[in-house]
Amino acid sequence: MRLFTALIPPEEVLDELAEVLAPVRASRPGLRWLSRELWHVTLAFYGELDESGHRRLLEGLERVADRPAPELALSGAGAFPRGGSRARVLWTGLEGDLRALSDLAEAVVGAGERAGAEQDPHRDYHAHLTVARSRVPRDLRPLTEELSGFAGTAWTAGEVHLVLSHPGGGHGGPRYESLANWPLRES
Repeated sequence: MRLFTALIPPEEVLDELAEVLAPVRASRPGLRWLSRELWHVTLAFYGELDESGHRRLLEGLERVADRPAPELALSGAGAFPRGGSRARVLWTGLEGDLRALSDLAEAVVGAGERAGAEQDPHRDYHAHLTVARSRVPRDLRPLTEELSGFAGTAWTAGEVHLVLSHPGGGHGGPRYESLANWPLRES
C-alpha cells in the first residue's frame, strides 16, 4: 500500500484556486496540470507499507491527530527545486498557523516511523499544494511571479486524511482514495 497523510481544503477554497489557475493553465499547455481531485496538502508520505505496518499506522494516527485544527489560506506560488529556473513542480503555498501545521506534520511523520515507514531525514517540511508538474526541468519563475499575488480565503483544516495512492499510467495519472480520517480539535 502506497500511503500518505494529507489535509484537503474545502470545495470553496479549491474553487478559488481553480479560478485563478484557469487562464494560466490555458497559456501553459507544456505543464501537466493536476486535476482538482488530486489537490491536497501532504503532511507525510509513507511509501509502501504492508498490512501490519498499515494497522500500526492507523493506531498511531488515532493518537496523534487529536491536535488543534490550524487556520490556513492558500497563498502565492513557488517551484521545486527552489529557485524555479530548472523546476519540475509548481505549487501554491500556505499562510496562517504554520507552527500548528508543522507540529501536526511532525507528529504524523513520527506515527509513520513507528509503523515502519522510512522518512528522508534530510527533507524539511514545506507546506504546499502541488498544482502542476513538468517531465523536463523548465524555468517556472515567470509563472511563480504571475501567481505571487494569489491570496485565498482562510479555512480551518478540520481533519487529517490517510490516503491510498493508486498509481496510474498514461493521461489518467494517479488516483487517490481516502481510507480513514481523524478530526482535529477546534481551537
